[in-house]
Amino acid sequence: MKRLVPRPLLTFTILVLWLMLASDISVGQVLLGTAIGLVIPIVTAPFWPERLRIVRPLVGIRLFLVLLYDIVVANLRVARLVLGPTDKLRSQFVEVPLDIDDRFVAVLLGSVVALTPGTVSIDIDRTRRALLVHALDLDDPDELVRLIKTRYEVPLKETFGC
Repeated sequence: MKRLVPRPLLTFTILVLWLMLASDISVGQVLLGTAIGLVIPIVTAPFWPERLRIVRPLVGIRLFLVLLYDIVVANLRVARLVLGPTDKLRSQFVEVPLDIDDRFVAVLLGSVVALTPGTVSIDIDRTRRALLVHALDLDDPDELVRLIKTRYEVPLKETFGC
């Protein structure tokens, strides 16, 4: 069954979208939508990343809550910085060494950093295993590296077991 329907949620979503676009719920449209929903995941299977197993879901939930808190606090801080005198901003590029082996988890870390206002992940250098981050206002680059590693990288590694 897994081979016939490798991604059941995607198949169902394609079927629903097809029926919405067709604006006609008939047997033919349902069969055609189902066929399209079955073929697309099979044809695109080589492009999908390997499925990661969540080893410690509670750590992932805690990471999500920490991220939400950091986003709110960073939004307030960035608003204060932008609305205040901008000539005192100390923006910098910082290279964060990565201890993550999995490519998907490294990209996820880059996305987490980009979600936090005031920081943007620029590049993931896989050969040097580093994440290039731009910070809007930064006193101590080492403190940013420590913060990213302890608040985001370590929990991501624990969540996905890598």
